[in-house]
Amino acid sequence: MIVRPQPTALNLFLITKGSVVFHILPQILAATAFAAVLSVLGHFHPDWIPSFTAIPFILIGLAISIFLGFRNSASYDRFWEGRKLWGQAMVDCRTLAQQWIQLPTDQAAASPRRMVHMMIAFAHALRHHLRDSDPKADLAPLLEPADLELATGSKHVPSAILNMLHRELGAQVRAGAVSHQLALAFLERLASLGGVIAGCERIRLTPLPFAYTLLLHRTAYLYCFLLPFGLIDTVGLATPLVVAIVSYTFFGLDVLGAEIEEPFGTLVNDLPLTALCRMLEINLREALGERDLPPMIEPVDYCLL
Repeated sequence: MIVRPQPTALNLFLITKGSVVFHILPQILAATAFAAVLSVLGHFHPDWIPSFTAIPFILIGLAISIFLGFRNSASYDRFWEGRKLWGQAMVDCRTLAQQWIQLPTDQAAASPRRMVHMMIAFAHALRHHLRDSDPKADLAPLLEPADLELATGSKHVPSAILNMLHRELGAQVRAGAVSHQLALAFLERLASLGGVIAGCERIRLTPLPFAYTLLLHRTAYLYCFLLPFGLIDTVGLATPLVVAIVSYTFFGLDVLGAEIEEPFGTLVNDLPLTALCRMLEINLREALGERDLPPMIEPVDYCLL
């Protein structure tokens, strides 16, 4: 995620970090070069280039703009829902940790430190699960060897850790350390964490319909490459400039929608899951009274992962 102060008017035209311009630069250059060739030919040999009125291009451009707007709105909804789910996960983990830490020490049958570290491990495991990466390096300092082997040996690590938390809670209830009323409060939070897993997987595994994306992608390309035929008679040699601006807008919206459609990756405009996990880890370890805390993750070149 890009985190930076509000840029000045001049910097708005110079910023490249977080921009999609490098992703679409070949398409922009191709459309502009094609428009330049047609403009030059149309200027010196007007009969060689067929020309059309601008009305069809206005109507088609309006339709494409509306559909691109709907697509980007749907993509941002997925991005924002992913952030809300991670916000809910952080609330649940913090609440569970505080409730567990507040249990009387003479009643708790399990170490609060072990339980809280399991919650931190859950957040790291969910991040790695969504990014298809190996969680072992982050889980090893947090879980006991037996728990680590059980978690990493599972096909679904976040669910495995959640099951451990359920088993520990059941052991506490059977030992009489946790009342049934308090156990229900714990179970509500654990169930909410299960809902977070399901919600994130729904976003991760259910992309926008490919046919819809393909239709917009093809239409945007056709429009940008056919646009010079509707502009040559009107703007003449300035046609490449107009085509470049329109191409940047349409290709940029197309790429940006595809980029934020799956918000759990490691692209610069994705959610900063690593930073969120580190923040949660610091909060929960501080609640345990630990002093050897890891540092907060700072943006690198305005990018927070």
